[in-house]
Amino acid sequence: MSLSTKHLLGIKNLTAKDIQLIFETADNFKEVLRRPIKKVPTLRDTTIVNLFFENSTRTRISFELAEKRLGADTINFAASSSSVSKGETLIDTANNILSMKVDMVVMRHSASGAPHFLANHIDAAIINAGDGTNEHPTQALLDGFSIREKLGSLQGKKVAIIGDIMHSRVALSNIYCLKKMGAEVLVAGPPTLIPKHIDALGVHVTYNLQEALAWCDVANVLRIQLERQHMPLFSSLREYSLYYGVTKKHLDALQKEITIMHPGPINRGVELSSDAADGRHSIILQQVENGVAIRMAVLYLLAGKGEDRI
Repeated sequence: MSLSTKHLLGIKNLTAKDIQLIFETADNFKEVLRRPIKKVPTLRDTTIVNLFFENSTRTRISFELAEKRLGADTINFAASSSSVSKGETLIDTANNILSMKVDMVVMRHSASGAPHFLANHIDAAIINAGDGTNEHPTQALLDGFSIREKLGSLQGKKVAIIGDIMHSRVALSNIYCLKKMGAEVLVAGPPTLIPKHIDALGVHVTYNLQEALAWCDVANVLRIQLERQHMPLFSSLREYSLYYGVTKKHLDALQKEITIMHPGPINRGVELSSDAADGRHSIILQQVENGVAIRMAVLYLLAGKGEDRI
């Protein structure tokens, strides 16, 4: 009833047993979230700081809500309105916060490896809420949990990750999570947005959208991350949408039903059309709902509450 690690720095550091424990704990918290009173006092003696050096809406709100549902005391930190803007270093910022007796840190940072650096220098439990183009572990966990909820299991399922694979921390965490839980993974997109040698991770690769959709049980469609691209990697958003944008027409043409996912925010009309995002194939809103339960589970387990009754 406890994780094999003190921190959640990435899916790469988790075992399949850890992931299964998180899923089972999240099942219990989904039941809590359906109650008239959606709070449990399990972390009422825990102080958590949300340390966000990058803009975020869904992830930050989801973590804040999960913390409040568990009864934790929370502190919200935004780099733009802090002493970081005056030149304060990451380690000084963290140490100043920890001197206020913080137990856990939820951290998002534009630099890959920043949560790992912090974990080597401070005693509090660190949860990676996204670091550069490296990993976004709780997003992968909620994606895997959502597939399990929809299809009953991840074992043997075929999942296509479509879009900007090169710049996506969601893609890497999803590959690790899905592979560890027995799923097959295919990545699809323009050749300029798929890293060389990604097949070394045990995934299939295609540059053809129709081929990816025909192969998969689930299509996880990623956002084009223009803010991380330092040079043009395709001619225009219009051309990208024409060749790699998933539409209802694509889905209706398939000889089977598949599930559509997206980590958000959606560039509607680019990687995903509105009729596909809002249609019967989509579980995008369920992903958002499941994000709170998964983050509650992660906080609960890392706080060492695995033996307590929910």
